[in-house]
Amino acid sequence: MTVHLAVALEGAGWHPAAWRETSADVFSARYWAALVTEAERGLLDFVTIEDALGPQSTLPDGPDERTDQVRGRFDAVLLAARLAPLTSRIGLVPTATTTHTEPFHVAVGIATLDHISGGRAGWRAQISARASEARHFGRRRFPPLDPEARDIAAEPHVRDLFAEAADAVEVARRLWDSWEDDAEIRDVATGRFIDRDKLHYADFAGRFFSVKGPSITPRPPQGQPVVTALAHARLPYEFAAGSADVVYVTPHSDEQARAVVEEVRALSGDIKIFADLVVFLGEDAARRKARLDELDGAELASDAAIFTGTVRELADVLLEWRRAGIQGFRLRPGVLPYDLERITRGLTAELRGHGVFRRAYEATTLRGLLGLPRPASRYAEVS
Repeated sequence: MTVHLAVALEGAGWHPAAWRETSADVFSARYWAALVTEAERGLLDFVTIEDALGPQSTLPDGPDERTDQVRGRFDAVLLAARLAPLTSRIGLVPTATTTHTEPFHVAVGIATLDHISGGRAGWRAQISARASEARHFGRRRFPPLDPEARDIAAEPHVRDLFAEAADAVEVARRLWDSWEDDAEIRDVATGRFIDRDKLHYADFAGRFFSVKGPSITPRPPQGQPVVTALAHARLPYEFAAGSADVVYVTPHSDEQARAVVEEVRALSGDIKIFADLVVFLGEDAARRKARLDELDGAELASDAAIFTGTVRELADVLLEWRRAGIQGFRLRPGVLPYDLERITRGLTAELRGHGVFRRAYEATTLRGLLGLPRPASRYAEVS
């Protein structure tokens, strides 16, 4: 069975000092185009693009005073739409936050990306629990996150944010279904562009949103773009199990991987489970990371496991975690584009040698690459 492989793209890389090792302009379309086309050249399933409602910070809540790290990002959905015409097979999964944003707008943006890419869109749904980010919008107030808290899911207001996120995903899914596949008829003889009977109201009313619908965008080519979520603990596991098609988990060993898989599988038997790892690859990986740590003034810390070593050693880790039930991996390159190229040109060949990675893309949609069926519109089923 094929190992699913994705990369998470973030600035100059996941090490905060990574920008010191590259001359690339992280705020240029050319830079991002080169990364995504390299990922497609390596036959990866998809890329994710990070985003947030505030600048990067070393503090749990609010901006810091550092000027020696990358600050600022492009809007991930807009960037993915720019990259879509430059690629033909790889999935594009931007991050879009469910807090402080309207699900109607997110649903239309992701549906548009699916049309532009020919069925390769996904969405990494993410909450925003920070008081500093809430102040950007001024509609509600959150308490500052506890700097000593090990997991924000334990914060009192976070449970409501995950409930809101679940409603936001449900709204999006209803809107994606609100046009039946053949609602657009373009009958010149009768002058009918759409069949109005095949557009449906979403009619969602919940604690956080009331959305009538239908969408302004025809049904996406995939029917439902792929929804993904990052999860570290029980509450986000529950959100992912109820709302997502793919969950990214963060075990630090094969034993932890096995335990996480067991916990998630008890919540959902259908969700695809990907493990995240930050990776520094090559014979000199440890030296490169140590130099970056020194430049940054601290050893790199991450929610995900940090791997330093050769692609052969990484392949051994992935295969061991695969035996623990992990179905795919979302690798976070420590430095871009260097570690990305070690993935696309070295790791994939190593996995191919074990007979567990593709030699060519076998599908034209992201759902197809992940082995997910294309769902029928819920409204067509009852019409």
